[in-house]
Amino acid sequence: MTDQTHTGHRPVLVVDFGAQYAQLIARRVREAGVFSELVPHTITAAEVREKNPLGIVLSGGPSSVYEEGAPQFDDSIFDLGVPTLGICYGFQVMARALGGEVANTGDREYGATDALVVGDGGAILGGQPETQNVWMSHGDAVQRAPEGFDVLARTAVTPVAAFGSLERRLYGVQWHPEVRHSDHGQQVLENFLHTVAGIDPDWNAGNVIAEQVELIRKQVGSARVISALSGGVDSAVSTALVHEAIGDQLTAVFVDHGLLRQGEREQVEQDYVASTGVRLITVDAEETFLGHLEGVTDPEEKRKIIGREFIRAFEQVQRQLVDEAKAEGEPIKFLVQGTLYPDVVESGGGSGTANIKSHHNVGGLPEDMKFELVEPLRDLFKDEVRAIGRELGLPEAIVGRQPFPGPGLGIRIVGEVTKNRLETLRAADAIARAELTAAGLDAEIWQCPVVLLADVRSVGVQGDGRTYGHPVVLRPVSSEDAMTADWTRVPYDVLARISNKITNQVPEVNRVVLDVTSKPPGTIEWE
Repeated sequence: MTDQTHTGHRPVLVVDFGAQYAQLIARRVREAGVFSELVPHTITAAEVREKNPLGIVLSGGPSSVYEEGAPQFDDSIFDLGVPTLGICYGFQVMARALGGEVANTGDREYGATDALVVGDGGAILGGQPETQNVWMSHGDAVQRAPEGFDVLARTAVTPVAAFGSLERRLYGVQWHPEVRHSDHGQQVLENFLHTVAGIDPDWNAGNVIAEQVELIRKQVGSARVISALSGGVDSAVSTALVHEAIGDQLTAVFVDHGLLRQGEREQVEQDYVASTGVRLITVDAEETFLGHLEGVTDPEEKRKIIGREFIRAFEQVQRQLVDEAKAEGEPIKFLVQGTLYPDVVESGGGSGTANIKSHHNVGGLPEDMKFELVEPLRDLFKDEVRAIGRELGLPEAIVGRQPFPGPGLGIRIVGEVTKNRLETLRAADAIARAELTAAGLDAEIWQCPVVLLADVRSVGVQGDGRTYGHPVVLRPVSSEDAMTADWTRVPYDVLARISNKITNQVPEVNRVVLDVTSKPPGTIEWE
């Protein structure tokens, strides 16, 4: 991740030992009103000292502390006097480094486990129920706490499930407090942050805006800036944030590629502009995009074509704006992008990550586009972005909308993209969204892609006649960070209404099916 200590907030460092939950820990710390920064386990004591953190949290990880090639850690960091909390693997790293005993006894704990608080529970477990349900995932276990540390919890097979030293402000738990399955997990984290480390909860949307406005002004100076506005939450909030900082120095460019959902262009041109006052230029490029997509069925090829044509359309406006700016003596030097941290990871930008699919926000710029990027959201999670958007006064219809891919409906049509197929999918998608909203499920569902299986036809009966129409797939998913997701258990009566309305009102569709695959193994989008 980008070093964020320049924001003005001293960070809590979340040390990543390869855990699937490392980012979730960072997010939970921020939910407690404390700024967090993810760092690799290879960080040195000197680097930690330079960052001047208020606290450190050591993440879990899939390895055993005794395995050859297991993630190592600079043990001298424990001597810096920085309050530290170890979780799972990080707990065992701490125990071993400080003279405790970690062993593989053959007893394993995975999933829901009862933990018994020992004594008063110390600073991190005090005031909590004596027995609580926690989420475990480990084979090794701490058999003996380091000298001077109090045992704070145990389980049926783990004699030391939590320990701590108030004097050294070092604590650890074997379970995962960052997941919702641990009954009092957030309280454990908050006790560590506020009670042990003494950190004030002053990380909030208002502070983020103030700090980013200052940073944007410092980066941009008097130069002109352009923004690629898609209408999605990320680009909408990043554009609004930059506009808050530099006003009329910013011009937003909205490329209508014809792959949008119903009503989205009007939403951007009317509601968004009214709430921000940003100068907006709209490019109507539907015919161009559909022409280049004709006959194309491979999903990656579709993504590349859409990305390429977006850049071409954007460059045409860019040249116009550059000439205009030169005439006025203020060159355009910067481009705004609404990149979030999960975008970077999914695009192969993280250490050791796979390139799952090319992403619309990362790596899509041509090498000869001479702009410096302004990415005010690059290290933020989606919920933080929404909070910032609300603080900036953006319409709830934009701030609260579901994530939507840059290639739009082009990758929600499995098969060739045509104007007729887009109209079919738009109609089905609009019905599904309206019914989910009417049922009050928007807060529960992260997003619900509606996918048209354009190259598949199925036999049906509508009226008194036989039909040979397309199926559409509903893909409702719940997720906290888009890194993992589970399918949402939408009530049957809601699913029935969606299916009935789609098959009655969209003539080309005669079958509605439900995707019940989690992520992993399936991605959220089908293409």
